[in-house]
Amino acid sequence: QVQLGESGGGSVQPGGSLRLSCAASGSPLNSDVMGWFRQAPGKEREGVAVIHTGNRMAVYSDSARGRFRISLDNAKNTVYLQMNGLQPEDTAMYYCATGWRRTTGGSWLDSALYDYWGQGTQVTVSS
Repeated sequence: QVQLGESGGGSVQPGGSLRLSCAASGSPLNSDVMGWFRQAPGKEREGVAVIHTGNRMAVYSDSARGRFRISLDNAKNTVYLQMNGLQPEDTAMYYCATGWRRTTGGSWLDSALYDYWGQGTQVTVSS
């Protein structure tokens, strides 16, 4: 069983930055996918950025690419999301997830394919 704990959310003005952290405890897999998803009120949960804990390959959503950067500290079992150039449309609850279920043709950004989730951390971008 894996437990995930997010931190780092908050309120910022447009153009601001935040760094989210997600620490995994329990029995995190050495070769797995771990990353960030978000859900705004009235919208479906969407993938933002994920990273493979073994080869460190990262995948970004179109909205995150170029503004956000995901990184991993294997020694701490922690994944980070550096978010720059935040905009009001980035306002959402951000969730950390891991335990990707290998599925033929499955996407790392598909939230339905993850077994373990954190409680989430709120990010609000407004002037």
